[in-house]
Amino acid sequence: MKVLDSKVGQGFAKVCADGFRQGWHERNGGNLSCRLTAEEAEALKENFETTAPWREIGTEVPELAGEYFMVTGSGKFMRNVELDFADSVGVIRVDETGTKYQIVWGLTNGGKPTSELPTHLMNLEVIRRRDPELRIVYHAHPANTVALTFVLPLDDEIFTREIWEMETECPVVFPQGIGVVEWMVPGGREIGVRTSEIMKTRNVAVWAHHGMFVCGHDFDETFGLMHTVEKSAEILVKVMSMTDRKRNTIRPDEFRALQGPFGIELDERYLYEKSSDKIGER
Repeated sequence: MKVLDSKVGQGFAKVCADGFRQGWHERNGGNLSCRLTAEEAEALKENFETTAPWREIGTEVPELAGEYFMVTGSGKFMRNVELDFADSVGVIRVDETGTKYQIVWGLTNGGKPTSELPTHLMNLEVIRRRDPELRIVYHAHPANTVALTFVLPLDDEIFTREIWEMETECPVVFPQGIGVVEWMVPGGREIGVRTSEIMKTRNVAVWAHHGMFVCGHDFDETFGLMHTVEKSAEILVKVMSMTDRKRNTIRPDEFRALQGPFGIELDERYLYEKSSDKIGER
């Protein structure tokens, strides 16, 4: 079976195309990775070559030793994934030490994995500990979410609460809330460590003045999570363009009332009592 014809290849390409059409991937912005199941890797092995050199990951992910990953390429445009999959996307294998990788398919014309590979692999390792079925990590630059990092406090509790209040669906979709990472240089081990701390308990990390990082069990869930956060951010941007405070909103006890019907448990740290309805304040 050809890689692009596989279910995982088709799902991977669809996320890249859908994200581009949302306007989240200017130029070569954003990246996507997926840890392949043993069955997916076996079905695609006839396409793999194992002669490429081993290269340093830039971090250590011993729990991912021997695993295969589908990843977007460094400098590649999400727009081009559906046009030339093999040039824009690759499959890599992590070595037995968890410190090196080898390209076994794709990234033709001398390509290499996303520059944020350390962050992706560190977070894929962390979310696997939490839930072995979590295997997709997606990074994009949704404009409204990024805009809010310039005006809201870079505080997990405030950022989550303001996003939750914009749409009832939000606490249902991500009851663990949002973690916010202060501005950091992307692509290195440090931002990977900071993000993976968030991913130990949550599925959404916002990188200040940069973008968003989400994880999920499958492609639809992962894309839908980012779409939900960004839609709520868009509503908040519109509200803030009209006023600096809310006349009406969802209150803590109303959030709590969602738990039984939807089978969720909300983190109480986000349900603090506010002293006023001014946006961005407790």
